[in-house]
Amino acid sequence: MANQINWFPGHMAKTRREIKENLKLVDAVIEIRDSRIVKSSMNPEINEICKDKPRIILLNKCDLSEEKVTKAWINNLSKGTVRAIAVNSLKGIGLNYIKPELDKLLSEKMERLKNKGVVNVVTRVMVVGIPNVGKSSFINKMAKNNIAKIGDKPGVTKSKQWIKTKIGIELMDTPGVLWPKFEEEEVGLNLAFTGAIKDEIMDVEELALKLIERLMEYYPNRLKDRYKLTELLETAIENMDKIGVKRGAVISGGNIDYNRIAVMLLDEFRGGKLGPISLERP
Repeated sequence: MANQINWFPGHMAKTRREIKENLKLVDAVIEIRDSRIVKSSMNPEINEICKDKPRIILLNKCDLSEEKVTKAWINNLSKGTVRAIAVNSLKGIGLNYIKPELDKLLSEKMERLKNKGVVNVVTRVMVVGIPNVGKSSFINKMAKNNIAKIGDKPGVTKSKQWIKTKIGIELMDTPGVLWPKFEEEEVGLNLAFTGAIKDEIMDVEELALKLIERLMEYYPNRLKDRYKLTELLETAIENMDKIGVKRGAVISGGNIDYNRIAVMLLDEFRGGKLGPISLERP
């Protein structure tokens, strides 16, 4: 599985260079991660690229992760010039904490500007995140249809689009192509479980089996409750068979339609049907 999802696209270097160049144009960075897989949805290069730049880490889709685990992550990540906030950018949950946190992180800079007589300071922020962590939904929510793409003016490149918000922050979007390096199989699996890696390039049946294994270890009762199993059997494949029977995914000759069960299981997990689940702990 790990070698199946171990790639590093060629435009990565270009993106890295762009982010580095654009950093000098912004006051802070907003990094978006998936709250269910906080470690796996981080690009390890971001720390290196952003260095001392004030940064807010948004733990997105917080309604799909366990609250107490997310709180532990917030405590773990919030230090120095970094703050973490639990959000759901589709529903707008937690987004109102961003501006106050930014103001705190940038208080000294703002004070200096005020002393120089600069008023109505607009905070410029770069938004980064690997694909499918919810970057677009965050930007759309913050812009509230006020997406001012200034990319078609002469001399303004498409990659530097400032998106205005009503709260005195301008957002710069970056391409969502910074991928983690999958040195650990678990990172690749976590990204695949949550749909950050497209199912088309995965073996979904194997992926669903791995997910059952993980749930057997951390959330056995959720698995039993959701699929009305009286008990869990020893192996993931035996439990997958039982789920198949319970859900009527039996084809001719009494065989289980594994593809159907795999797709259903992954969809239900991603949709939060098994309840809030955190696959990684700090």
